[in-house]
Amino acid sequence: MRKILLTAAATAATACLALTACGPGGGSGDKPSATRPTGALPSAASATPTPADTAGDGSAAPGAGAGDDHSALALGVPSRTVGTKLVGILEITPTTVVYAERAGGIAARFGTFAVITTKDASLTANAADEEPANGTKGGWRWAAPDGQSLAAGNGAASKVSVRGYDGAGAIGPGTSQLRSETFDLTPAQAGAGGTLVYTDATGTESRWKVPAVDSGPQVADVRKRLAP
Repeated sequence: MRKILLTAAATAATACLALTACGPGGGSGDKPSATRPTGALPSAASATPTPADTAGDGSAAPGAGAGDDHSALALGVPSRTVGTKLVGILEITPTTVVYAERAGGIAARFGTFAVITTKDASLTANAADEEPANGTKGGWRWAAPDGQSLAAGNGAASKVSVRGYDGAGAIGPGTSQLRSETFDLTPAQAGAGGTLVYTDATGTESRWKVPAVDSGPQVADVRKRLAP
């Protein structure tokens, strides 16, 4: 009989240990377990950073991370963009900015030309070209600190051609071109520098912060070519 009672007691003790609480009002709902946090665990989606959250080479999406002045790239930093008519991939690298009141004997209508040189490279098996300027919907524009936006070639800028940086047309696979874009700016629009914006065929923007003074490795060469 004693053996039976001892066996029953042991069984009851084992059952009690299997529960999180055996006291009055028993059940684990009365207080949290010591090994489980009281808050909700993060989901796998929120715990895993997306490409936009991480620093990288931007290859996850053309122009990724270039949505405002705080994320604007520096001159010399490339951005991958989709070619016009959605054909090919262009890697575009603005390299130099030169400011001038006159270019090749042409006077700026609004006071100052900002000449930007770029290196465009085709990265796919298809020839690729830049999106043509179309206001704020495509191509190149200058975003001034006061919020004004101007398309490349505005004012007298359309008359400026920089020999040696005048590449045009589709760029063959695995090759590159030197190009230039010119903006005709007021002193206020040019005085504090600005943001260079390129919008590709998908509507994706790439942005570069442009210094307020001549900058880049081709400054001397461009200035010589802009002389009358």
